[in-house]
Amino acid sequence: MNLGDIRPNKGARRPAKRVGRGPGGTDKTSGRGHKGQQSRSGSSRKLNSAYGTWGGQVPLIRKLPKRGFRHQGPDYQLIQVGALSAFPADARIDRAALEAAGLVRGRRPIKLLAVGEISAAYHVEADLASRAAKAKVTACGGTVTETARED
Repeated sequence: MNLGDIRPNKGARRPAKRVGRGPGGTDKTSGRGHKGQQSRSGSSRKLNSAYGTWGGQVPLIRKLPKRGFRHQGPDYQLIQVGALSAFPADARIDRAALEAAGLVRGRRPIKLLAVGEISAAYHVEADLASRAAKAKVTACGGTVTETARED
């Protein structure tokens, strides 16, 4: 028995519906009826939905006002000060070290936050750091270098 001979159990899978292949109910128009938007290929018209067509009536999604704050700034990867305890004392912690430790991934900017406690000195390089995080790191004898500054 070869790998190509393996078949699912009888009745486990229905054969695909073969439309447009001669008389038998789904031949000429393939079950789509005659003319109209739904009969065309590529049609994704959603009837009576918030985003679809409402037949001349203004859809509800367009009637409602835009409200609230829409975030426009960069999406930071947040690193807590307590997570730095995974590194040896007096270590230089930059993007490469954080990626190797599995704390960050991708190219999104990194921000250091003052959550957690540390007891050793670290030399941290991040795109941004909160004032409290800088204070915690420098209080232990470490340094924080910011490569980008948020205005």
